[in-house]
Amino acid sequence: MAGDMSIAGKLDLKVGDWVMVRSAEEILATLDANARFEEMPFMPQMLQRCGRKFQVRKRAHKVCDTAFGTGGRQLTDAVFLDDTRCDGVNYGGCELRCTIIWKEAWLRRADASEPDRPSAASGQLESLVLAGTKKVSPGQPSSDPLYVCQATQLPAATKLLPWWKPNQYLEDYRSGNVALSDIISRLAFLVYAELVASGLGFGSALRWIYNKVQAIRGGQPYPVRPGHLPIGGPTPSINLGLEEGEYVRVKSGEEILATVDELLVNKGMGFSPEMMSYCGKTFRISQRLRRLIDEKTGQLKELKTPCLVLEGADCEGTCTRPLSCPRACPPYWREIWLERVNTNAVENLNKAASAPGR
Repeated sequence: MAGDMSIAGKLDLKVGDWVMVRSAEEILATLDANARFEEMPFMPQMLQRCGRKFQVRKRAHKVCDTAFGTGGRQLTDAVFLDDTRCDGVNYGGCELRCTIIWKEAWLRRADASEPDRPSAASGQLESLVLAGTKKVSPGQPSSDPLYVCQATQLPAATKLLPWWKPNQYLEDYRSGNVALSDIISRLAFLVYAELVASGLGFGSALRWIYNKVQAIRGGQPYPVRPGHLPIGGPTPSINLGLEEGEYVRVKSGEEILATVDELLVNKGMGFSPEMMSYCGKTFRISQRLRRLIDEKTGQLKELKTPCLVLEGADCEGTCTRPLSCPRACPPYWREIWLERVNTNAVENLNKAASAPGR
């Protein structure tokens, strides 16, 4: 096991390509003693997918740094596949449901008509992968392990990617990740945001112009705005008793800004400008998040104030760095940012909209 890339080569995969996850034996040949390839772990949740066929959802040439906030990170020869998220079973029940990263060394090209060829994991691979989920730390109690997963390893498996590096945008387009029109509009916004934050004295005027244009178009106001509460002061909360399966409407941007401090934080949880695009829209609650792995330390933590995940409201990287990040992390929502709507009414409307003839 020395990270042998010779079995795969570079596949240069694009959105929509069909791939087959390689057999357990082939994957084992790529992994080092820590069950990693180029510092990216092959996780236990991936074993059941050996020999199965998937389509490429996005090319993973860049990802966001959700642990240390360094911005964009460059990743090589990797993709995201449809319907592959971590279930947290081997990570203390972590509920982050991160999208799994697949290195091309673990895949081969496949035809759309090719059947699945599931293969059982060998005892050697399973033992190696399971051992790789925990960090060996002297004095660390076994009842409180430090976990190692793809999220905790991202800093080691990637390198810094400045937003102004042009190749990333060429790759966005060439891979099929992002339409050319979206690349242009997002880059234009990023340049505009740099001017707003430049400190040259015309930031307020630029925000005013942006808001006027958006009002005419029926769009959202400028998304990068400070919260209304002082830093370090108390922030409000509410318990609506919301559960999975219910529908909620995201409050307006102004209502949410009234619940966060100037750094957009409410009780330790940030409200990202990326989330502004979902204000006023209705979503189904897909998850009530209670525990997660701290990506900096690998420690499993219980949230003091649970938060919610909304179905179909994943981050698209439209205004944060890196632009057009394909990781599709789900933003986390405080209940005070949401309002309950009639679930039956929404479901009836959805059924009517999907009925034949409409």
